[in-house]
Amino acid sequence: MAKRDYYDVLGVSRGASEDELKKAYRRKAKELHPDRNSDNPTAEEQFKEVNEAYDALKDPDRKAAYDRFGHAAFEGGMGGGRSGGARQGDFAGAFSDVFDDLFGDFMGGQRSGGGGRNRAARGADLRYNLKISLEEAYSGSPKTLNVPSSVQCEACSGTGAEGGAEPVTCPTCNGMGKVRAQQGFFTVERTCPTCAGLGQIIKNPCQVCGGAGRIEKERALSVNIPAGVETGTRIRLAGEGEAGLRGGPTGDLYIFIEVADHELFVRDGPHLFCRVPVSVTSAALGGDIEVPTIDGGRSRVKVPAGSQSGKQMRLRGKGMPPLRQGSAGDMFIELAVETPVNLTSRQKELLREFEKLSEDNHPEGSSFFSKVRGFWDSMKG
Repeated sequence: MAKRDYYDVLGVSRGASEDELKKAYRRKAKELHPDRNSDNPTAEEQFKEVNEAYDALKDPDRKAAYDRFGHAAFEGGMGGGRSGGARQGDFAGAFSDVFDDLFGDFMGGQRSGGGGRNRAARGADLRYNLKISLEEAYSGSPKTLNVPSSVQCEACSGTGAEGGAEPVTCPTCNGMGKVRAQQGFFTVERTCPTCAGLGQIIKNPCQVCGGAGRIEKERALSVNIPAGVETGTRIRLAGEGEAGLRGGPTGDLYIFIEVADHELFVRDGPHLFCRVPVSVTSAALGGDIEVPTIDGGRSRVKVPAGSQSGKQMRLRGKGMPPLRQGSAGDMFIELAVETPVNLTSRQKELLREFEKLSEDNHPEGSSFFSKVRGFWDSMKG
């Protein structure tokens, strides 16, 4: 079967530049890679064909020979003594150009524009769970946190080397932080085992930090908790996380707020709810009651005569303050009419007398039982 024209294989014109050839090759290689085309039995052959075409055209001399003689340029000793097809070494080099595009995310690294990898690694972000009271969430408060973390080693100034000496280039990976090995058809990339991907090694590690450039230490940090925070609020302290490896930048500290339950108030976003028990007499006759507010104050609330359990009254602006924008929430008073217990004989007698005199004073009960009687009558019918 006659070989296809290399330019047709890559999908470019004969006047394509070196950059256009490279882009076309990457696009075709990603499109036809066997790992992405398990259901296409011809993908592997097409993939080889693309690599062979790019291997021939990426070199200016070989490209010129191909433009003049076609496939015959690489047969019978022509073209600088190269044999037909792509050489194994050249194919590995061509494939490595697209390797990071295909598998870079899975290898956990990024290509370095300078051919090497920075030895300094950013420190990890830290999380601190802080539990505060509802009163503290209302008013805001300063807090001092004792955070266990990694800090820069003072003995080596974070370099990891004894006396602050500079690390040297790793001899295994030549500063790349990664090594590649040819395994048959594929080129496999791994983190350098000598330098653990840093690209540099320390010949004389610091005796204090063991070459890490950081040590474990507990730090006391001050933070202002803003008024209006609620459970799930996150506060970021930039640069207060774990120290970077070998002088790398410090991570951040994230404080996650949890507001504890309160014995009097229940919070729902910006609003507060307070359940207040009232006597049967107060609910029936009405009157004033005194209720607490979250700021430690007191408010007088008028209870309407004939109030029932569950009735709510609003105190505007007595809820939680806004965290960022908007107005303060409200406080809702919910009445709970309390039935008296442990009655004396005289109290029981008075209640029975009251019951006889108040047959027409229970509209909700009268309506309910009227409906019940109608329901039973309909069932009999």
